[in-house]
Amino acid sequence: METVNSARKDDMQNPGSDLSEQIKAATKEIHVRAENTQLMLSYQKGQITLPQYKLLLCSLYEIYKALEEEMDRNASHPGVAPIYFPQELARLETLERDLEHFFGQEWRKRVIIPAATHRYTQRLRKIGEGNPKLLVAHAYTRYLGDLSGGQILGKITQKSIGLSSGEGLSFFSFPGVSSPNRFKQLYRSRMNSIELTKEEREGVLEEAIMAFELNIQVFNDLQKMLSVTEEAYGDQEKAKTSAIIPSLSIVQLSLGICVALATVGMGIYVF
Repeated sequence: METVNSARKDDMQNPGSDLSEQIKAATKEIHVRAENTQLMLSYQKGQITLPQYKLLLCSLYEIYKALEEEMDRNASHPGVAPIYFPQELARLETLERDLEHFFGQEWRKRVIIPAATHRYTQRLRKIGEGNPKLLVAHAYTRYLGDLSGGQILGKITQKSIGLSSGEGLSFFSFPGVSSPNRFKQLYRSRMNSIELTKEEREGVLEEAIMAFELNIQVFNDLQKMLSVTEEAYGDQEKAKTSAIIPSLSIVQLSLGICVALATVGMGIYVF
């Protein structure tokens, strides 16, 4: 954290630095931490499983629901308007299609969300209501990250879990963006145009670090849940039971256990 704080302070001493570059420098260390979570390492190795992907989609849906609803509500705010690109970037509908593909039309009744995801969404709601300028930290972190790695991660996911078509992979597709590189340049230019005081800029940098930390917590929670699920499945196989237990029921049981453990571990179940 000292390295991150030092990077942020160095950037703040250079008033000519762009906000996008300052965020990149301030989050360099924690970005590496996020990439080295067990879930992300599985992705990088092409070892993502269908249960992992399904649970990730569930959390992403809740996160983007909160983010995009707060972006919509604050669309005319001077700290949000320059980076408001719903037609190009909105992920909510793509996630809904993917979830319906895997869980059916009544997927909303079957989605279970870990404690870390609730904390993430509550943070987004809080700043959307009280300090919308901080939304840029989360929008930049999420959208440009997904846009940068979308095509690669989509191919890894398709190969790893054996999807024969593009169904279930809508999240990785950005049909409104013809050139990701040019769009990212435009996005950075727009976010760099947001007027911020020194204190507000420091707040955005701190929020960007928090955005990565919240993502790491989500990844770790999901991995814990999957570990319990795999153990439950392994015990079932060893017992060679003839009963067919729906995979979702196993996941629901496992998630319930893990959410309870996460709640106790964190002390509170709020964001």
